[in-house]
Amino acid sequence: MTEGSQGIEQLREKTTLREILEVATGFEASARDFYSALIPKVSKRIRYLVEGLAAEEQAHYDLFSALALRTDLSEQIQTEIQRTASDSKFSDCLHLPDLGDRPDDQAVLQYAMGREHTAMTHYAELAQTAPPGPIRDLFTFLASEETRHKLELEKLYYETVHRGGGV
Repeated sequence: MTEGSQGIEQLREKTTLREILEVATGFEASARDFYSALIPKVSKRIRYLVEGLAAEEQAHYDLFSALALRTDLSEQIQTEIQRTASDSKFSDCLHLPDLGDRPDDQAVLQYAMGREHTAMTHYAELAQTAPPGPIRDLFTFLASEETRHKLELEKLYYETVHRGGGV
């Protein structure tokens, strides 16, 4: 590998916190829209859950949007950091599945658990990579929140699938 190509490869491995916030904002917006569209389609047993997921995604979207506009963070937002291993999986979540007009509870829960797991992993990796300060604190908070959501979904999934109901 030549010195020039090695430098280009190193640049590809880096990203700015602004780019991360833009992708994360898109991730949260697509999830919010997906869950909002699912609300009238899901069974009444899990409708409250899908409504809650849509509201949580909206809150994350609002948080990212507000951070991107803060002038006191503009220098930190321009900081370059190493791309995480989960970066491509996180971006892949922008492509949403078609669960049909009457998705079953199990399919909705499986999708939601997978999405929460991806977000949890990505935000945890970003928290390790980001420089100390408010952005790292944000990713640490979000990783914790996504972990909590995933655990709640797993519990509900177990009750729904393995116990034959109970939602």
